[in-house]
Amino acid sequence: MIIYVDADACPVQNEVMEIADLFSLAVVLVKSYSHYSHDQMMDHVRTVYVDPGNDMADFEIVRLTQPRDIVITHDYGLAAICLGKNCAVIHPKGFRYTGKNIDRLLQTRHDHAQMRRAGQRTKGPRAFTTEDKQKFAQTLTNTIRFLLKNN
Repeated sequence: MIIYVDADACPVQNEVMEIADLFSLAVVLVKSYSHYSHDQMMDHVRTVYVDPGNDMADFEIVRLTQPRDIVITHDYGLAAICLGKNCAVIHPKGFRYTGKNIDRLLQTRHDHAQMRRAGQRTKGPRAFTTEDKQKFAQTLTNTIRFLLKNN
């Protein structure tokens, strides 16, 4: 089991690395070269850089993941593909993507895109909070425990 992070704009990277360390799991941060960093990472963390461009990190995550891996992303399209690969997928705000909620999320994304193309304004996501980080940490921990128990 490996944790893959869609890392270009992920606000919970530190939480992922800390929790993964507690369970001795590998973490792969996938990000664009335009977000290159010289920061030293923990031994269990690897960074994979991809060319800049729409969905390049998503394509790499899809290529790398295997069933039972965990993916952290805010991208509904990537979440849907990874669910199809039998991965556990978690949003940075702490909810799990499932077969039961992904169609609704994709439809809402589509509806909002159509509204914007028609000149209407849509609300953006609410601000990321400390409570969101706490909920994320709990969801990730519970997901790891479940996957390890049901190995």
